[in-house]
Amino acid sequence: MITACAFVMMPNHIHLVWQQNKLNGKETPKGSLLKYRGHEFLKFLKADGKSNWCEVNAANKKQEIGKRDSLGIEIYTAKVARQKLGYLHHNPVNGKWQLAKDYLSYHYSSARFYETGMDEFGFLKNIFAVLYGD
Repeated sequence: MITACAFVMMPNHIHLVWQQNKLNGKETPKGSLLKYRGHEFLKFLKADGKSNWCEVNAANKKQEIGKRDSLGIEIYTAKVARQKLGYLHHNPVNGKWQLAKDYLSYHYSSARFYETGMDEFGFLKNIFAVLYGD
């Protein structure tokens, strides 16, 4: 089980700020999350008849979802948290993307949660409450 603190879903990747709440056997927190995410996305693809989108020619697996070397950065201070939140929330309107007129109007993001305090998705917890307690 994890606590989701922030996210932005982009056309070809996702940024997620999260905390692991309990250990999942011998798996690392990141490995456990990536494995779970892969299985859940595969369920959706199979339901839509599109599981062939992630097929690979490998000896040890039939499908692959996501990059094997995804970046994980530990957030241990409010300064680092502010920097990471700013980066991920502005991602949809920076550089090549231009997915919305401004970062707050991009729907697939937790930016409005941090601006208004209202969790329209129903699963977010403020990273500063996680870092410093409620």
